[in-house]
Amino acid sequence: MIYEIVGWTGTFAILLAYLLVTTKKLSADDKKYQTLNVIGAVGIIINSGVHGTIPSVGLNTAWLLIGLYGLIKAIKK
Repeated sequence: MIYEIVGWTGTFAILLAYLLVTTKKLSADDKKYQTLNVIGAVGIIINSGVHGTIPSVGLNTAWLLIGLYGLIKAIKK
């Protein structure tokens, strides 16, 4: 059950980030946007790993790395 909550929390975080950028409430170089993506990716990686869905783990690992890169750039700004 906990892994489902973690996975859904991750999904919600990524969708919220996308919604906020699409509606111009956040910009892509905003720390909040990148943080939501990082949190989301971690949640989905955990859930996908437990369920053995390796393609999803791969996709979200890439999403995590891109999000971390963006977050580091935003922090240095």
